[in-house]
Parts: sequence; structure tokens; C-alpha cells
Amino acid sequence: MEITAVDIAAAVQSGRRSARELAEHALGRIAERDRELLAFRIVRSERALAEAEVIDASPDRHSLPLAGVPIAVKDNVAVAGEFTGNGVAGGDRSVQAADHEVVARLRAAGAVIVGLTNVPELCVFGATDSKIGITRNPWDGDRSPGGSSGGSATAVAAGMVPVAHGNDGMGSIRLPAACTGLVGIKPGLGTVPANLGNGSWFDMSENGSLGTTVADCALLLSVMAGKPELAEVARTGGPQLRIGVSVKAPLAGLTVDRDFVAATRGVADLLSVAGHQVISREFRYPITGGPAAMARWFAGAEMDARLLANRSGLEKRVARHTLIGRAVLATGGPRPSARTSWVRAAERYFADVDVLVTPMLAQPALPAIAWSDRGWAANVMANVRYAAFAPAWNLAGWPAMALPAGIHPSGLPMSVQLIARPGGEGLLLKLGAEIEQLRPWPRVAPRYAPTGKPAG
Repeated sequence: MEITAVDIAAAVQSGRRSARELAEHALGRIAERDRELLAFRIVRSERALAEAEVIDASPDRHSLPLAGVPIAVKDNVAVAGEFTGNGVAGGDRSVQAADHEVVARLRAAGAVIVGLTNVPELCVFGATDSKIGITRNPWDGDRSPGGSSGGSATAVAAGMVPVAHGNDGMGSIRLPAACTGLVGIKPGLGTVPANLGNGSWFDMSENGSLGTTVADCALLLSVMAGKPELAEVARTGGPQLRIGVSVKAPLAGLTVDRDFVAATRGVADLLSVAGHQVISREFRYPITGGPAAMARWFAGAEMDARLLANRSGLEKRVARHTLIGRAVLATGGPRPSARTSWVRAAERYFADVDVLVTPMLAQPALPAIAWSDRGWAANVMANVRYAAFAPAWNLAGWPAMALPAGIHPSGLPMSVQLIARPGGEGLLLKLGAEIEQLRPWPRVAPRYAPTGKPAG
């Protein structure tokens, strides 16, 4: 069994294991596995080991919540001593003088940052490839791990690190979690410092966590949020909840894979047997929600592109995306009223529901191909067809979590999405932990399941 982040921290806190030993183990796995998967843009071998030694020598390590935990960080936030790539080949290579606030919190908690993970250019699209190369899904190398936190998801699902940082503007944590059989949580607006790019995609994008267990995700999120109580909620029982179940496609004409529908209803049945009140009621997605989220997607990409010293080398698909974003901005968008109307629709549904359960994906993971060489329309259509369940909750600013839900006939993992009202991160984690206890899932992709002595 793979050792969890929770267990690693406990072992280092007590002195039973050293942070350096565990960092060496993670770096060894990266060296063995990442050549074919391309999860990492850079591996911080020497610096990670030096930082691990500092933790081992710290008299306060017993109080560090992430003591010695090897962590991957998505390559679109500042890590001191490294440049931030953001998937842009030939971009600014200036070394960052200071950590992003989230990274600073991870370091202060004792985490060891072993590397920065690959993303698509400017984190725009939902498959992780760029001029740097194609990141592959540990469950099936011919499939993408999703995006834009696909490198982080691959690193965890292949057992290279126990947990990883990600962020989510249109599903970019939850989609990779679903594609690779992980737990992934996007917190609600303002729960974790965002400060992503140039305006956080008009406050749609949030920093969050990816892990193989709910407890690990909760621990990582608790540090990033500065809310230690979130680390405990996954370990305690919760109340009986009113759970709404909706499998209807968010967009007219969109087909939802029937096995994903069955998996969602299977989780609902599991919760009903466990004593929760389950209500099968379709969510009525406002027709304005999709265009409103898309407008922020376009305009947010354009705002991020304005940070580049030279944008002439952008991929054609990204350049066209930002061109549309300029048009959105020139016409006065994105407009706050669209978010407000969407939130009102969500509040109506949640008037007598505590948690909403939907499929996480509409279709299986995309092929692992050079999407960066394909046209803008092909990219957008592929993203919409498989990822349509995610963006609404970025627009609303509500917390949402992806949770494993069985294995698809293709051999890929399946996933459900849990959504709660603002401030409901703890509720999602409690419910997710209950589901995990009732129906455990594979911790890592089968090919990378441990066969020898575990790291713990």
C-alpha cells in the first residue's frame, strides 16, 4: 500500500522517518517513471533534498502539518528560486524572488516541493500538452490526464508524490482528478488565496488539492486555506444529508456516457443505503450560464497573455482564444449580472438540498495527442464535450469535488462531482470520506501499484 501524506507527516513529526529519506524516495520514482509520462516541467532534486534536511533539523518539525511530505506544484504559481513556465515555450525565464502565498504556506507547513508540473499553454485547455510535449495518463498512456492540472494529477496517480497542488478555473483540478482516479477539490471563492495570473479568470480560478485519499486532500487544503479544522473533518462522521442527484447534461445536445450516469446513480444508491435522504431531481442549468463562463474563459486568457513580454509565439489555438477575449473585453464583458443570475438558480436548487451529485465527466478522457497542433474550434469542442459538468461551479464560486466512482469498461476510472454551498468544503470532505470508507478505490493507477515494500 502507498504511504499517504497523512502518514508521512506523522512519521517525520515523530522522527520515525526522515524528510530526506522520503524526498529521495519520491525523486527516485520520478526518475523511474516520468520519462514516459512527462508530469514534471522541472524536478528540484538538489534543492528538494536540501529543504528536506532543513525540516529534519528543525526543532519544530513535530508541529508541522506537512512535515516532510513530498509535493508537486503546478507550474503557474511562483516558486522562489525557479521560473514560472505556465506552459509557454520561450517565455520569461526570470527566477522568482518569492513564493506565491499558497506555496509559502506549503513550505511553512513542512512540505518538500520536489518539482513543478506541466500545464497546457497559459492553462487554457483541458488536456495537458504544449510545445514542451504531451503529458500522459498513468491509467492509459494513449489518454490525456486532463488539464490544466494534468501534470500534477499524473504525478500523484503514478505514485511519484502522494499529493499535489493544482488550480481550477473551468474544471482544471476536478477534470484531471476524474481522468486519473484521484480526489480533487476546488474550494469556494475566497477560501484559499488565488492571485492566479492577471485576475484569476475574473475570480473563477481557485487553488486546491489533488490526492489519492480524501484525508490527504483535506490535509493539503487545510494548509492552503489556513484552516486546520479542515484536516480533521475527513476523520469524523457527519450528519444525515439531503442529497440531490442530477445526471442531465448541462448543455442541450450533449451526450453523457451511460456508464458515467450509472456510476453517479450507484453512488446515490450507496448514500441512500447509508441513511442519507437522496432526491433524484435534475438541475436546470440556466441558458445564460454557459456563455457567461465562456466569456470569462476567453477574457481571462487574454488578461493572462497581457503579462507576457512577447506573445507573438503563442500557439495558434491560444492566440485565437485570446483574440476572442479581447472582443469580450472591448464590449464591456464579462458582466457580473450573469454570475448573479447563475448563483440564484443554484440557490433555488439548494433550498432543500445540502449536496448535489453529478457525473464529473460527460465523456471519457481525451486522447493523448498534440492538441496544441490542432485548431481552436477542435480544442473547444473536445473540451466542451467531455468537461461540461465543471465550469458552472467556477462561475458560481461554490466548492466542488471530484471523487472516484468505479472503473469504466474502457479500463479508465470513473468519477462523480459533489457540490455544496459556499463554505461547504468541510461538508464535501466529510461526505467524500464516507463514500471512500463504504467503497474504497485504487490508490494509484494499476500499472504503478506497489509490488514491493511500501515507502511507509
